[in-house]
Amino acid sequence: MYDFMLTHEERALQAEVRRFVREEISSDFLRRMDRDEIVYPREFVERLAERNLRGIRFPKKWGGREMSWVAEAAANEEIGCLGMALGCAFVMPSIVGEALNVFGTEEQKERYLKPYLEGKLVAAEALTEPRGGSDFFGATTKAVLKGDHFIVNGQKRFVVGADGSDFFLVYCRTNFAPDAHKYGRLSLLIVDNGPGVETEYHYGLLGCRGGGTGRLVFRDVKVPKENLVGELHGGAWCFNQMMIPERLTSASGCLGVWGALDLAVRYSNRRAAFGKLIRKHQAVSFMIADSITRLDAARAVTHMAAKAVDSDAHNKRRIVSEAKKFATKAAWDVVNDAMQVMGGIGYTDVYPIERALRDVRLAMIWTGTSQIMDLMIQHEYYNEVLNEPYDRRHMEKDAMNPDESERCFTDDDMWRVHESGPFQAMKRPLDNKN
Repeated sequence: MYDFMLTHEERALQAEVRRFVREEISSDFLRRMDRDEIVYPREFVERLAERNLRGIRFPKKWGGREMSWVAEAAANEEIGCLGMALGCAFVMPSIVGEALNVFGTEEQKERYLKPYLEGKLVAAEALTEPRGGSDFFGATTKAVLKGDHFIVNGQKRFVVGADGSDFFLVYCRTNFAPDAHKYGRLSLLIVDNGPGVETEYHYGLLGCRGGGTGRLVFRDVKVPKENLVGELHGGAWCFNQMMIPERLTSASGCLGVWGALDLAVRYSNRRAAFGKLIRKHQAVSFMIADSITRLDAARAVTHMAAKAVDSDAHNKRRIVSEAKKFATKAAWDVVNDAMQVMGGIGYTDVYPIERALRDVRLAMIWTGTSQIMDLMIQHEYYNEVLNEPYDRRHMEKDAMNPDESERCFTDDDMWRVHESGPFQAMKRPLDNKN
């Protein structure tokens, strides 16, 4: 995120986070995390809280800074060079805090959001299930309302912070009617880490180590009714809102691969082969050119997404999905090129490029895979072009030999084509609104 894209206040925050990353986090700390010697980086969370770097977007009343999404994206880019685990610990208040700030009661904000942003509590989101994956509405964890409390049973996997968190935001089934799939059948609950909540499995991960990623199991956990976030059976609304910070923080955090790229640039200015610095070889310098172009393009779409959310643009969800898809893939390509530039030494642990590569691979999977982003993007764009009032030029009118009988079909025409042609198995005409 370049300075000219930011306001004075946003540049000041970026510089503050840049100093924090450069001066406050030791290399030994990162090595210990990668060796899984640190279960959860609570010390890192506490340092952030001391500098009021948690909850950048949230009201000052609850401990935030009341800044923009653009500001948070700039901060995420600086933090991103530390790796995915610390990046996740940095952005989790933006995700969990979103639900509490938008849907939570005043009591919930006082009891959970404020101490969370102050670094006194650590939280995690419990969303994915062993049989669910990206099928959010296939969740089977149940919460049965009995009097003044819910009884929760089920399990969640891939919870970053399963080890180390004081409370969890848990999506549960609360509507058990046969036709529940037609309605908002899920609810969002704040579940304190206590009796009945167990971390039964700690995942061995390719990267993103030291973040306490594990599987949570809930056995007859009593959750006060007051811990319901939003409306009963209204979990879909919470999920829809929380996907914005989930995906935008993934995109902006991946911009932190500037660290790997800059390392490769410095290396190529020192390493010589065939009588000259390898940066003088076109094969190397062109990889650097490709990488910085990809990274700048990722910065641009991520900045646009942040501005879209700040402006509450009608197409913000599509643009956020584009940013997540594009920036995560760009990050993967940049790190791979950085390793290629460095050659064999980049594949060893003499340099941290191998750790960056292991880390960034996760970005194209979590918070919705790139393929899920494709589904979101095409769906939203089809709606924009076909369903919304269209006030742009219709290019089809500019044909040299327009012939409506050749290129346009009425619904009756489409029905006849499908019934008599190769699509005869279809039972209804195509609906251009789907």
